[in-house]
Amino acid sequence: MSAPEDVSGKVSRVIRIGTRKSQLARIQTDSIAAKLKELYPEVTLEIIGMTTTGDKILDTALSKIGEKSLFTKELETALEKNEVDLVVHSLKDLPTTLPPGFTIGAILKRENPHDAVVLHPQNAGQTLATLPQNSVIGTSSLRRAAQLKKRFPHLDFKDIRGNLNTRLKKLDDKEDYSAIILAAAGLKRMGWDSRISQILEPEDCMYAVGQGALAVEVRARDTEILEMVSVLHHKDTVIRCIAERAFLRTLEGGCSVPVAVHSELKDSQLYLTGAVFSLDGSDSLKETMQATLSAVNTGAERVEERVDEQVQRVGVTAAQIWGPDQDSAERLGSGLAELLISRGAREILAVARQLNDAR
Repeated sequence: MSAPEDVSGKVSRVIRIGTRKSQLARIQTDSIAAKLKELYPEVTLEIIGMTTTGDKILDTALSKIGEKSLFTKELETALEKNEVDLVVHSLKDLPTTLPPGFTIGAILKRENPHDAVVLHPQNAGQTLATLPQNSVIGTSSLRRAAQLKKRFPHLDFKDIRGNLNTRLKKLDDKEDYSAIILAAAGLKRMGWDSRISQILEPEDCMYAVGQGALAVEVRARDTEILEMVSVLHHKDTVIRCIAERAFLRTLEGGCSVPVAVHSELKDSQLYLTGAVFSLDGSDSLKETMQATLSAVNTGAERVEERVDEQVQRVGVTAAQIWGPDQDSAERLGSGLAELLISRGAREILAVARQLNDAR
């Protein structure tokens, strides 16, 4: 099949983008497609929607399914079979170790990474602190539940599954939940800012690794596509997310254990706070470390690195971003995790995993 021609008669390449079928996934993918079309007007983009394991299993808590790639596996299979050329994910859905042959070719500028409280309409004007005793809060995240149980012991927490539309409908149509906790980024991208009743600050609830950032996954050896998407990288977001992913990878964590982070890049200093929790939040470890980044490379100056899986940092290939800064971020994340491990983090997470499996 010949490639289509544009109005000038030039042959244009068709780039196929894989995505989940949910409304939010399509909004996120369309935003990236629009950026690529603006940068490469000669390219024809085709978006292919798919259903993942995580989209199909809606009657079981995410942490109980026992599959690391719940929202990515089917998309990666299509990538491996050359059925698509790149895949758009929420970065927090991507495991810190990718299957061989894949890499994250772009991490875009992060939206607000914090969690948000969405109240049932009858509770308008309330906060988590002011909701009545035994109010039921919906969340499928062990990380959120562990932190919020400790912070707001008067509340009860119950699993809620489904995409954003489904969860909001479950909240609004019945009185099973007084509120639900969702990522602020997703609500903002859907244009539902007005439903955000409260943004949870780090002292209430630290966020998930990579939360709020979008990632483009590609075949590691597909240098043409990798080069194309690499211009979408946002330096500060890449550096922060490399540190966060290195923290999680060193802890050997995932969605089945409560691990949370908070990162900040300020005046060439990268700050990373990481924490692990027991399921009820009663036992926890939390520490902050920092690293100094180089001031010489702001991202405007290109730094060539051979496109090779060996230069991935926690699954990220970012040849346009100063390599030593990426290394510093990765060391910071690993070092923070090792500090928590030396203080008993693995034991806390092991117990959390066992209790979760037994539920």
